[in-house]
Amino acid sequence: GGIPLTGKRGNIMYTYEYERVYTKGVMRLKIEDHKEVIARRAEDGWRYVGWIPTIQSNGFIGEMDLVFEKELP
Repeated sequence: GGIPLTGKRGNIMYTYEYERVYTKGVMRLKIEDHKEVIARRAEDGWRYVGWIPTIQSNGFIGEMDLVFEKELP
């Protein structure tokens, strides 16, 4: 889940949600379950549109939000 937001591009209204994912390890970036999260969201009609780092330390990203959008009916 995430925080739902809505926005309009042209004549189409979209809703947006964010889902937090975490990285493994200190020296390498390996995101946990990102492919599963994107696939699960796609099955529910969401489209992956980007990511936002939420926690960074010493140049490494510790957490990020994956951003999804869906066209409103």
